[in-house]
Amino acid sequence: MLARMQQLTTFLLIAAALAWMAWWFAHDAPFVAAAGGILILYVHAPVLALEFALAHWVNRRDPAPRASAAQLVRAWWAEVRTTPAIFCWRQPFASRAVPDHLPPDARGRRAFVFVHGFVCNRGFWTPWLKPLRRIGRPFVAVNLEPVFGTIDDYVPILEKAVSRAEAATGLAPVLVCHSMGGLAARAWLAQGRNHRRAAHVITIGSPHRGTWLSRFARSPNASQMRPDCDWLCQLAGTEARTMADGAGITCWYSSADNIVFPASTATLPGADNRFLPGVAHVCMAFDARVIDHALGVIDSQ
Repeated sequence: MLARMQQLTTFLLIAAALAWMAWWFAHDAPFVAAAGGILILYVHAPVLALEFALAHWVNRRDPAPRASAAQLVRAWWAEVRTTPAIFCWRQPFASRAVPDHLPPDARGRRAFVFVHGFVCNRGFWTPWLKPLRRIGRPFVAVNLEPVFGTIDDYVPILEKAVSRAEAATGLAPVLVCHSMGGLAARAWLAQGRNHRRAAHVITIGSPHRGTWLSRFARSPNASQMRPDCDWLCQLAGTEARTMADGAGITCWYSSADNIVFPASTATLPGADNRFLPGVAHVCMAFDARVIDHALGVIDSQ
């Protein structure tokens, strides 16, 4: 469903840019044609700039170290360059380019389970999946659907993915979760004795205590990411059991996160909370420090 939505969006964006350029080239205005075409294709740039400005303003009272202006500009530019590849190619057209890898010889080799965030699909993780497949590391990457359902709808999807990883390897997997995916993982952990079925959980920019930006969203899953909402409060009630008797949790967070802010809302009490200075929301998932940490965790289990 998400892939079809983003395919349509991509086609419309390209069509609009081409129509604009054709019109102005026909009227002998090549500069206007080129400038307008670029602005249409990079319409996400001013939207991202607004997000960064809001995050910086909201973070003024957060205990996390505040990002400098230079860090915010660099983070904005990195996000501008990174997001088109994800939302206009990997997710809409190449989400199945790297299939799940659970080979016959996976027994005894711990697997990763990858859980994407809001308005994403498994194509988000392609930069992780390709090298993992090359080195023979087992993995499963889920698609969380319905796209605009509740986070609780995703629990059976994670259950199936973890069960597949367990059956193929004989070991509890390591969950790597971006953004809303971290909440989906916590919702799964809270079911029965699932907190003992994950070797470790790594969350990257996950709104564990909500995000200020969710006040503008209306979908059920976005509503569950509002700070101090009933769903988050109920989920937090299970945290002591999860942290004390089962999977360890590492939470990566940043004061340059343009989606999850205030910055410290991406942390959890008792978790291994790790700060990434000057890294934006999407780029956090592909930061070398995060990847190296995940590989170290799975090799040490």
